[in-house]
Amino acid sequence: MDDSSDMFGTDPADEAAEDRASAAELEAAGQSSMFGAPDPAAVPPAPPPVPAPVAASEPAPAAVAAPAPAPAPASAPAAAQPYRVLARKYRPQTFSALIGQDAMVQTLANAIRRDRLAHAFLMTGVRGVGKTSTARLIAKALNCVGPDGQGGPTIDPCGVCEPCQAIAEGRHIDVIEMDAASHTGVDDVREIIEAVRYAAVSARYKIYIIDEVHMLSRNAFNALLKTLEEPPAHVKFLFATTEVDKLPVTVLSRCQRFDLRRISSALLAEHFARICAEEGVPADPEALAMIAQAAEGSVRDGLSILDQAIAHADLASHAEGGEGRVTPVQVQDMLGLADKSVQRRLLAALLDADAPAVLELVEAQFTLGVEPLALLRSQMELVHRITVAQVSRSGAKAISPEERAAIDEWAGKLAAAQLHRLWQLLLKGFEEVRAAPDPLVAAQMALLRVLHAAELPDPGQLARKIEALAANPAAFAPAAPSADGASGGPSGSAAAPVNWAALVERVEHGSPMLGASLRLGVRVVALMPGHLRYQLVPGLAPLADGDIRKGLDSATGMTWQVERAPAEAEAAPSLEEARAAAEGEARETLRRSPLVAAALAAFPGAELIEDEAASPRGERNWSRSA
Repeated sequence: MDDSSDMFGTDPADEAAEDRASAAELEAAGQSSMFGAPDPAAVPPAPPPVPAPVAASEPAPAAVAAPAPAPAPASAPAAAQPYRVLARKYRPQTFSALIGQDAMVQTLANAIRRDRLAHAFLMTGVRGVGKTSTARLIAKALNCVGPDGQGGPTIDPCGVCEPCQAIAEGRHIDVIEMDAASHTGVDDVREIIEAVRYAAVSARYKIYIIDEVHMLSRNAFNALLKTLEEPPAHVKFLFATTEVDKLPVTVLSRCQRFDLRRISSALLAEHFARICAEEGVPADPEALAMIAQAAEGSVRDGLSILDQAIAHADLASHAEGGEGRVTPVQVQDMLGLADKSVQRRLLAALLDADAPAVLELVEAQFTLGVEPLALLRSQMELVHRITVAQVSRSGAKAISPEERAAIDEWAGKLAAAQLHRLWQLLLKGFEEVRAAPDPLVAAQMALLRVLHAAELPDPGQLARKIEALAANPAAFAPAAPSADGASGGPSGSAAAPVNWAALVERVEHGSPMLGASLRLGVRVVALMPGHLRYQLVPGLAPLADGDIRKGLDSATGMTWQVERAPAEAEAAPSLEEARAAAEGEARETLRRSPLVAAALAAFPGAELIEDEAASPRGERNWSRSA
């Protein structure tokens, strides 16, 4: 019998080769044990076995090599590979991929470059901003050896060396991650204390990453203090927490702290657009902006919503024959958000006191699946954006031009007191809807209350108005008619039922600079209680309508509407122009008197000089020349 074959006709060398399973076969076995065996229909049937030769003189080595189709199972892992959510698939692997944390990255880069690395780092911030990812990146940066194996700590780890790959896969023996939520006691910390004395096995530093560190007990923190203050040179501690206020001050003082900030909505929308491009999913910018706002600064929350939106778009495309695009309408339906245009129509109905329109819009949104609480919250957000646009004077920040134009219009038309009153009414209604047994009825009643109370003055405004009337009734008295029965001014359009001079006096008491500007540079076209239409004197600095409105509101205690008239409209002269004209006319009348005319004729070159010291008390002594 041939010595090269065993009793079954198999070459021992081939049998040894078969015993060494490939990486693909090991992966397939692991996937099968975790997720079940693949569908038998998807695996091609194995070829029939070749009968073993009977005679020893026919070894047939070619027939023994029949198990050639062995690579076929390699396709099974690809079919059985579980789906990875976007939040895990696009976890940042380099500091350049970590968005919104530029200050922290710059600090770490400088510390690594100057070899000034702390022995303990604390990452804190809200959920989903990259605390654990940052800890893993720091571990990679400290232990990276470069592609050639000769590199040192760097802010840009290569990602291809063995330490980088092992840390990214969570299998590095010298990078220990511990969840403090499930390891809270002294015994867990004692294991760390006993292990830190031993040097790293294969890495440059032994790194302990403790997530949710605030969950450790008080005794566990006390046990860790000495090691945390003076650890061995080869040990680094990386802590991550969302509730930094629960950490003892003694722990905070021993760590270098980094506060990871929330990611802005604009930066999140750009990040989501790049991910959609890599995934090959078309998405509208407005839909991505809505997802970014719903994420509230959290990248993980936003990616989870985006994952859901992509699945929702796929279902809608199959049902409607579309292309699977993520649209704003689908995001609104998925998240139960109110339509932006409906939000604006609802606020317009509230301001116009249109109760039937308010009830109709609320009912329609509730039918579409928008929760009453979300409807109230959308109105609060809209009022807040209008108030911010009014105060900042930099224009509204909106997704669409229509929304920006509407917010700018309301910011210029509504008074600050009215906006604050709307906010308070909506906030009270929001709390009532949240606690009510029937949220829809509570939302309707709350919005109707807002509708009826939107135009009512608040008690403070009423009190100021009463005080103003009691202190100076002349400011609100109608002007005396002229001899021909018409109102004063260049034409009937300048009729002023409010005494403008007395009104300016009241403004000067609260704001001398604004009062002086009104006296010098404002020509009244039309003046009625609560309404001023004016022109500016040419050559003077322009005045903002908002400043004039605020000054009149503060002086009278009532809401004023201020608008600038075109240049061709007829207007009365400003108070200073009227005073100068009256003074010039009085001087000319004085010159024409017989006694003064005779004195000037007797003394050529004489001048009329006013005795300023004898001017009545309270008048302004302007410089004049004869």
